[in-house]
Amino acid sequence: MLITDEELALTAAQAGAAVVHTMYGASLTRFEKSRGDFATAADVEAENTILDVIRTARPGDAVTGEESGRTGSGGAERMWLVDPLCGTLNYAARSMLVAVNVALRVGSDITVAASADPFAEEVFWTDGDHAYVRRDGVDEELTPSPDSRLVDVNLDPPFPNEPSFRAVRLLADTGFVEHFRPRVVSTTLAVAWVAAGRRAAYVTDGHLQDSVHFASGIALCQAAGCVVTGIHGQPLHTGAGGLVVAADQETHAALLELIGNQFPPDR
Repeated sequence: MLITDEELALTAAQAGAAVVHTMYGASLTRFEKSRGDFATAADVEAENTILDVIRTARPGDAVTGEESGRTGSGGAERMWLVDPLCGTLNYAARSMLVAVNVALRVGSDITVAASADPFAEEVFWTDGDHAYVRRDGVDEELTPSPDSRLVDVNLDPPFPNEPSFRAVRLLADTGFVEHFRPRVVSTTLAVAWVAAGRRAAYVTDGHLQDSVHFASGIALCQAAGCVVTGIHGQPLHTGAGGLVVAADQETHAALLELIGNQFPPDR
């Protein structure tokens, strides 16, 4: 029987997560990238494993991988976006806060996505209509909640909206600390946690169209019913870009007000 796209995303993410889990704690070769960034042998091995799963099931689809770049037909309608180890710095420092992200873009829409936690042995996934977490083969629908008041803020570059906006300044804003509690997980697993009700919101700068890091988490949050916009409340991937994903409208509005305080009135 032909595997469905959502099961393929789940299978591929779980296969990559198994590699990440197995190689954790080993002395790993590092491959230097730009601006002080690097990949490890685990990133590369996990990506190769994921690509093998996808190419076996969907040989005609294109793929963009974090480590290998784009392969397949340039005009392909179907594009898989693969981030084999989101949180490489965490992983190399023997911190277990990482994610394995797999998403499928068909035309301009992300239709299925999966974000696996290799150490909690959970996979957050969406078929495009609903969002779930799978544990021990059992699926539970995700329910966003603002109750934790925890907001993750991405402090990593690039910062296309500086000097007007820097996410780090939210952490020093008295209005922020009156309403929220900051967290810096440094992996897009935190975006999936908003969909799951484990975080109230997530904020980052950047232009995220076709981002292998963010495509899965954004799709999960949209399917779960979160409020998902750019940093000015505009539609995603337009204008200034960025991402504000919140469990509810009240949290989203409060964050937009705080972000707006950083921009001049005539922005």
